[in-house]
Amino acid sequence: MLCQAFHRFGQKLVRRLPKEQQRPETDTAISLSTLDLVVLSVDHILGAGVYVLAGEVASNQAGPSFVICILVAGLSSVLAGLCYAEISSQVPHSGSAYLYSFITIGEIWAFITAWNLIFSYVADTAMVALTWNLAFDYLRENRISQTLHENIAPHVSRVLTEYLDFFVVGLVLFLMELPTLRINHFLLVSRAVTMLKLLILSFIIITGFIKGDLHNWKLTEEDYVKAGLNDTSSLGPLGYGGFVPFGFEGILRGAATCFYAFIGFDNIVTRAEEAQNPQRSIPMSIVVSLLICFFVYFSVSAALTLMLPYYKLQPGNTLPEAFLHIGWAPGYYVVTFGFFCSLSARILGFMLPIKQLIYKMATDGLLFPVLAWIHAGTYTPIMAAVIFGIIAAIMIFLFKLTDLLDLRSIGSLISHSLVALCVLILRYQPEVKNGANEAEMQEENGPSAERLTLQRLLFPGSSTPTPLSGWVVRVCSLLLVLPLTLLCLVLAQWPVLLSGNPVWISLVVVLLVFITGLTGVIWRQPQSSSRLHFKVPAVPFLPLLSIFVNVCLMMQLTADTWAPVGIWMLIGFAIYFAYGIQHSLVA
Repeated sequence: MLCQAFHRFGQKLVRRLPKEQQRPETDTAISLSTLDLVVLSVDHILGAGVYVLAGEVASNQAGPSFVICILVAGLSSVLAGLCYAEISSQVPHSGSAYLYSFITIGEIWAFITAWNLIFSYVADTAMVALTWNLAFDYLRENRISQTLHENIAPHVSRVLTEYLDFFVVGLVLFLMELPTLRINHFLLVSRAVTMLKLLILSFIIITGFIKGDLHNWKLTEEDYVKAGLNDTSSLGPLGYGGFVPFGFEGILRGAATCFYAFIGFDNIVTRAEEAQNPQRSIPMSIVVSLLICFFVYFSVSAALTLMLPYYKLQPGNTLPEAFLHIGWAPGYYVVTFGFFCSLSARILGFMLPIKQLIYKMATDGLLFPVLAWIHAGTYTPIMAAVIFGIIAAIMIFLFKLTDLLDLRSIGSLISHSLVALCVLILRYQPEVKNGANEAEMQEENGPSAERLTLQRLLFPGSSTPTPLSGWVVRVCSLLLVLPLTLLCLVLAQWPVLLSGNPVWISLVVVLLVFITGLTGVIWRQPQSSSRLHFKVPAVPFLPLLSIFVNVCLMMQLTADTWAPVGIWMLIGFAIYFAYGIQHSLVA
């Protein structure tokens, strides 16, 4: 009896949404072309990150090697983008990584994906508010902070004085969420703002290469002394100097933070129902927008670190400050104008994905139905906007800018890893014939219908996927998650490995053998021959590489960053096991 109860409980956790099940189509007259989707994606990606990452990463994590951090983060995003491109061809419905996980690996994984995405979207909301406050205060020469300290400090506590301006901005953003406009009001604005962003960033790139000094990439201790600085003997505030002042560890840590710069391309998969030809336009727009943004980010980071020494970069309004350093005051105001335009456009768009995600989870029964209440005038989930807007305002009080950047990155890294896992599994699944029910087919023709032997494991004997080969790939893919995570955790201790410790080296060898064996079994299984508009090359190796890079970046984040994520997940599991598992519509 106990075994049967555990079996039924396990089946509930991995129950999947039928792939052929259609989501309710949105009543919209919008028909987005591939160019529209590229514009929307570039608009999402080129947000506040390009203006604040240099101050947070180059100043005390990577120095001039900030450009390498962008390269590593861009590689991770391109790999994830390829996986999103294929899976959006297979599942051309709105829903992002949540829907893909629900169809492929089960309900509990879909909930984990969505719950982490909600947390990252809320952190993004708080980060934009905090950045706007810092930049505006800096533009006003810190007059807001000075006024608060001089006039309010005698009457209220020090904590409220420190964060009152943050609270005001958070409250304004919260109020702006309520009258959210429909998506057709955004399209024209997105095109104009995206063009403005690209023009201003092009101006920064050209200026940086004209006015830049290559010496800023090879600073020495003498330069620090001339600038009135010291502490260059160890990894302190200034590092060792040169192109990589904070060492290889600084590059890895900076790359994990820089991943935030490329977040946003996955939002366009939520527009599948509005696209003219989603199976073709969404994959193409993902790849094109990522390549455009990678080139822009890499060029801006190179230009900025050439224009001024990394130790002069400050958190907040770094790009405008670079123009004051080279004596181009008009450029300072031009870039500041672009900065506030980017933040303003971000305000219009950052709440749309979270509202859609919460609404889908509530209608699927995984969250409380009150979160699916729709405002009659704007067709947005009003309760979801209120509740998570308050959470974003609270996060402004609790976290610094760097913490919010890392929290935003974690959710996306997890969702990107799960999407890569979904691509790996779906590529090896047998096709479901028209009119057939996927769950019934698995029940009738499951792995028990065929006999699993060692020979069948390595030599399936079929050129097309079978229920048995699909089951083998599903199990091996899920088994790969743990050793890949352990390997990344061990590699994060790379100084110990370089010291030649035999215990750690033996552990790495054992993990590599286990990973290689499981990968070989997956590789031997027949792949689906279905024609798609885009397919990830080199499967299963490229999706596994994507997962490996994402997990490696996650391992570079500190325990202080993982602590709030752990608390958030505990809250999520409490909601799921108390409510969602019993009310899921899939049941």
